[in-house]
Amino acid sequence: MVTRVQDRLFLSAPHMGGDELPLVQDVFATNWIAPTGPMVTRFEENLAALTGINHVAALSSGTAALHLALRLSGIKAGDEVWGSTMTFIGGVAPIMYANATPVFLDIEGEQFLLDLDLLEQELEQARTPGGLPKVVITTDLYGHVIDATRMRRLADDYGFVWISDAAEAVGAARDGVHAGKGADFAILSFNGNKIITTSGGGALASDRGDMIEQARFLSTQARDAAPHYEHTTYGYNYRLSNVCAAIGVGQLQVLEKRVEQRRRINDWYREALGDLPGFSFSPEPRGMHANRWLTTVRIAPALAGTDRERIRLGLEAENIESRPLWKPMHLQPVFAEAPRRGGAVAQEAFEQGLCLPSGSAMTHDDVMRVADLVRQLAGH
Repeated sequence: MVTRVQDRLFLSAPHMGGDELPLVQDVFATNWIAPTGPMVTRFEENLAALTGINHVAALSSGTAALHLALRLSGIKAGDEVWGSTMTFIGGVAPIMYANATPVFLDIEGEQFLLDLDLLEQELEQARTPGGLPKVVITTDLYGHVIDATRMRRLADDYGFVWISDAAEAVGAARDGVHAGKGADFAILSFNGNKIITTSGGGALASDRGDMIEQARFLSTQARDAAPHYEHTTYGYNYRLSNVCAAIGVGQLQVLEKRVEQRRRINDWYREALGDLPGFSFSPEPRGMHANRWLTTVRIAPALAGTDRERIRLGLEAENIESRPLWKPMHLQPVFAEAPRRGGAVAQEAFEQGLCLPSGSAMTHDDVMRVADLVRQLAGH
């Protein structure tokens, strides 16, 4: 079968809502072509309303937001930062910017979230002077949401700063609370493949207004109040542009619809593939409203008679993009020497897990195109 380039089905393509262009045109008409401006302020206010987190700084990326969160947490060289081994490199690299030490913990095997039982066990064992981490980062992977009530209790009991990496969970909630709410800092992302996008961008959110004001200061080169360029510390060029913020304002208007469609796509895949032996989808615990940014499926070779890689390559041969789950950080060459606690659950999830095309512009026919091919490749 020969397919054309324009027929390619992408993993998670940008999906515009229609109001983004007029908002961008307004930016051009008013000549607010700058790193800050009215659209940045509007975007920040809208994000605060969405998440229930009182203060937000719009930034150039989620990675930039994490870097600022770590700096504002007081992380210094040699400090330990604990977090899930299954995450994207952008959720870990800023630890290295600070010359701190990442410590990777295993996940639970259904939602691919940090194993909180393991975390609590390790915290208790580390309860000695200097033994506890200064920061723990949780990652709301694929739009699933960590138990914020338990995490807040652990942070308070053990005295660490909790950073919620909710980059993949915009529009997701648990027990009626948006992802990231309750953490000391929350990280959001609006990269081109996320559920909504500003083409590239992110945000740092916190209920502490002083921290967000400091984030804004640091994100604009830490320029002191003076008629000339005066600096008592160093900063970064991390602020979101007013043009990109206008796109974000438009995208937020359709976020609820995007979440609804991604959840619908997830249901279609379950209906089409859920009966295949060895195939399993992440359940949704009571109280969780995952945004289903990406639909993931686990393929157990012994039961399925096939494996993740055969399915992935078969889809690629038909111009359909799919991707393995995030490769655990403890298996990455760059972190070969990093401390870790467990890792077998994350490793098995990586070996078996596949992300299926999940873009919100997909139709039922698109999903069936993927599902029918998966069934053929699985011998059904």
